[in-house]
Amino acid sequence: MERLQKVIAQSGLTSRRKAEQLIVDGRVTVNGKKVTELGTKVDLKKDKVVVDGVPVGKEEPVYFLLYKPAGVISTVNDEHGRKVVTDFIPTDKRIFPVGRLDYDTSGLLLLTNDGDFANILMHPKFKVFKTYVAKVEGIPLRETLKNLERGVLLEDGKTAPAKVKVTRSDKAKNTSIVEISIREGKNRQVRRMFEAIGHPVIKLKREQYGFLNLRGLNAGEYRELKPHEVKQLRELAVT
Repeated sequence: MERLQKVIAQSGLTSRRKAEQLIVDGRVTVNGKKVTELGTKVDLKKDKVVVDGVPVGKEEPVYFLLYKPAGVISTVNDEHGRKVVTDFIPTDKRIFPVGRLDYDTSGLLLLTNDGDFANILMHPKFKVFKTYVAKVEGIPLRETLKNLERGVLLEDGKTAPAKVKVTRSDKAKNTSIVEISIREGKNRQVRRMFEAIGHPVIKLKREQYGFLNLRGLNAGEYRELKPHEVKQLRELAVT
């Protein structure tokens, strides 16, 4: 017997956090009866679990690394018909992105049907460094960048300490290339951090996720994670 939200997440339908919301919203039935209690335990061998009319069954877990192009939505579908990240990975599995990248942001994005894996990587207490390369307006002073390293106050709270370094500056164009590593995943966080110090982002790309990088991939291309990479990510997240 396992908790209902865990069973839904393991099915590849969604992450555990979203599965909990589905239950609370009354969109899940067990053996024909609506269930809204998160502590409910079920056994897929005996119980019939249905989410929004779709029967739940456990899928073989899959793990993908996508080089997300800019101008693509980090969701499974879009009501406006725009391209979404799952369009780039031909699979019959019900995969979803682990976290998200903004529409205008390119770079490394993980996708899976393993809700437990996604939950570990996205949960606030399990923090993996993500490294971005940002082209920003102006040439930040070292003292200004120290504010990012210490954490800046945004409307949804103070950011955790970051690792920051300027890799290139162009005085003629008044722009800089800055590498920043963060362990959080607030909405549009990197862009808002640079806005907070007076250097808005012109272009943004996520280069690394933990030890993973985009080497060998072009925008729109993907690869499957190797078993040892999945294992290493799990270990990295909880250390």
